[in-house]
Amino acid sequence: MSDLAGKVVVITGGNSGIGKEAAVEIARQGAHVVIAARNPTKAAAALTEIETRADARGRVETIPIDLASFASVREFAGAFTAKHERLDVLLNNAGLVLRKRDVTVDGHETQFQVNHLSHFLLTNLLHDALANGAPARVINVSSFAHQTARKGLDFDDLDWERRRYASFGVYSATKLMNILFTRELARRSDPDVLTANVLHPGFVGSNFAREGDFGLLGTVVMPIIRPFAISSEKGALTSIYLASSPDVEGITGQYFVKGKAVKPAAQALDDEAAARLWEISEKLTVV
Repeated sequence: MSDLAGKVVVITGGNSGIGKEAAVEIARQGAHVVIAARNPTKAAAALTEIETRADARGRVETIPIDLASFASVREFAGAFTAKHERLDVLLNNAGLVLRKRDVTVDGHETQFQVNHLSHFLLTNLLHDALANGAPARVINVSSFAHQTARKGLDFDDLDWERRRYASFGVYSATKLMNILFTRELARRSDPDVLTANVLHPGFVGSNFAREGDFGLLGTVVMPIIRPFAISSEKGALTSIYLASSPDVEGITGQYFVKGKAVKPAAQALDDEAAARLWEISEKLTVV
């Protein structure tokens, strides 16, 4: 790992789970960590815990963001750039899964917006700050679940309006989007200015699907298989590695599992789909 003293790192969803564990270690390495989280009370509690566990090496602050609102994403970007001229690492970590179809204030299916569109928007809004932190790193948290989106993306129904809503099917599609977005961002970026990589953290025993948001899978299957899950600390290791290791300097457009670059599913290597998703995301977020 590198000494991250003087580096500025933004972590979405850094108030819980693997995001919080990544924040602890990154702050411990001396970085100034910005926790982007929706709930101010939970964010404040996480800030105190992170500062304590990081042994006062790095600084930690929170700026509110609601990924279900493009206006909130823009407010976060404005608040961040008003305080920080540069951004060295953007860890797009936050995500959710929903049992039933829900729509955001912007009119999009919630998983689609929270897991992909808002992170796409945030990354683009912070592009200048990332350029000022060159060579900067963008890290997106995906999942092995992308493999189950075997037919790729249905570009005629990204908001899942015409098909029967299947929570894990939608989640898998958004995790595929994370990889396609990463690869297209890497293709469009000078690696001396910005690198973009994506990861699968492992099957983590966090709060994921713990509150009935995953239907039968969450209430019946998950409690059975959760004892076989890894801890949030272990689940954060690849995020920490990509944020701080000199080994990945200049490496871009790769999918990492357990700290190693591996091939994702074939549908995640579709360059045409990656370019098309970018163009559609631009139009939907009005970057």
